[in-house]
Amino acid sequence: MEKIIYNKSVYALLVRGNEQYKSKGVNFVTKNKDLLQLGFISHKKNHLIKPHIHKKNKRVINYCTEVLLIKEGALKVQFYNEKGIDIKKDKRLYKNDILILFKGGHGFEVTKDCKIIEIKQGPYTKKSDKVLLDS
Repeated sequence: MEKIIYNKSVYALLVRGNEQYKSKGVNFVTKNKDLLQLGFISHKKNHLIKPHIHKKNKRVINYCTEVLLIKEGALKVQFYNEKGIDIKKDKRLYKNDILILFKGGHGFEVTKDCKIIEIKQGPYTKKSDKVLLDS
């Protein structure tokens, strides 16, 4: 697992495909305070997970956190600070890699035909949730 850090803040978390499901049971790689939680669950056949309901709780969401799951191909990611300045922490993503984008900006260059699953918090409004950067 690799943290993309700039000025002591975690901008993103990268979990490579070969780093997933290393332990049995429920294992989260994010911290409880993170805006989004990512865990890997590995159980044997016939294991039971007790039925449950998640309680309604008021949460303050101050950033649109995104998750990218690379299903096929390769992608180069550039990271930017809140002022739109490249922080020079580029990463290349490959099949089965997972990237959580916690803060700042980002840009992508598809380096091999890609299939990507993107998950982000909603509701999402393009006009108020996104600012395009000059590249």
